[in-house]
Amino acid sequence: MTDIDSLVADMTEWRRDLHRHPEFGFEEHRTAGRVADVLREMGAEVSVGIGGTGVVGTLTRGRSNRAIGLRADMDALRITEVAGRGWRSETPGTMHACGHDGHTAMLLGAARLLANEGGFDGTLHLIFQPAEEWGRGAQAMLDDGLLTRFPCDEVYGLHNMPGMPLGHTATRAGPLMAAEDIFEITLTGQGGHAARPHATREVMVPACALVMELQTIIARKIDPAEIAVLSVTEFETDGTRNALPGRAVIRGDARSYRRDISDRIEAEMIRIAHGLARQHGIEAQVSYSREFVPLVNDPAAAEALAKAAEAVSDHVDRDAPPIAASEDFARLLEHVPGAFGFIGNGEASAPLHSPEYDFNDAALIHGARLFAGIARQRLPYTA
Repeated sequence: MTDIDSLVADMTEWRRDLHRHPEFGFEEHRTAGRVADVLREMGAEVSVGIGGTGVVGTLTRGRSNRAIGLRADMDALRITEVAGRGWRSETPGTMHACGHDGHTAMLLGAARLLANEGGFDGTLHLIFQPAEEWGRGAQAMLDDGLLTRFPCDEVYGLHNMPGMPLGHTATRAGPLMAAEDIFEITLTGQGGHAARPHATREVMVPACALVMELQTIIARKIDPAEIAVLSVTEFETDGTRNALPGRAVIRGDARSYRRDISDRIEAEMIRIAHGLARQHGIEAQVSYSREFVPLVNDPAAAEALAKAAEAVSDHVDRDAPPIAASEDFARLLEHVPGAFGFIGNGEASAPLHSPEYDFNDAALIHGARLFAGIARQRLPYTA
């Protein structure tokens, strides 16, 4: 049997070491090396360099030909940590502000539980993914043959949730997290002197009008029963105090839970931008990119995650409300049935992506036990 106190101490050491040495997406060389070393120590078969810096550890027990994947993310964010903890980031301008250090340590802890105690029949692929934060790592691993080299019947992932009590788990069948689309609209005319607007084809007024018109897409073109968000986040011009701009760039993002809603937002944005440009005698160019796809849990897999959580959690919510944040794990769910869930990081936790945030080490054993429980439930011994 596993010495739980020793496991918790090791997971805490792993987590804090990773926190001290955060690495941005596709730069997780040290992190991947540490993960690979720990997996090898427990007897897992280890493959590295998948999709750049991804790692897969494989454990096999029994005779079943079934296989499942458990996934954790490894990358950090370009945020400067402000807290004075003893394990604060030693890399200027980069920190684990989303808890991926904790997710990695949790999955390593689950691997040790399963390597030491077994309790499953089949193959378990432990997937450590790079570059989740900018939505590129899962696809990079898929493009590098992840599911061909390590075929999975199902895949599961977990994420910490600030504000949720420690020991709590939440998931839902169907849409859980939103797609993220990013857009850039460039308006081009002819600037000129602020005292002679009639002699220009300036873009400030039409750009301001466009920002307001974009808000009508959600309000008037999307069914109110659907969930969608469109936010303008940047506005740039080449003007100055006494010169009207001839170029303006508007950037932002849109969130939704279905591809047809995403398509409708893009189509309406193009129609509005080009119509307004014609009205003002200027030109418009629209760039629209789908960065994250919606995360849609398979109903049977979501129920399996919830049932596994019941054995190790103080409370399980099977009907968690969808959230507008996005998650790269969704790319795996386009290929393999599976489910994603949240575990509590404590009610006093700072928000994700905050310079004050820290993963709560008290949540490590809960996550490790939940990951291990999913493996044992989905790869059961049969007579």
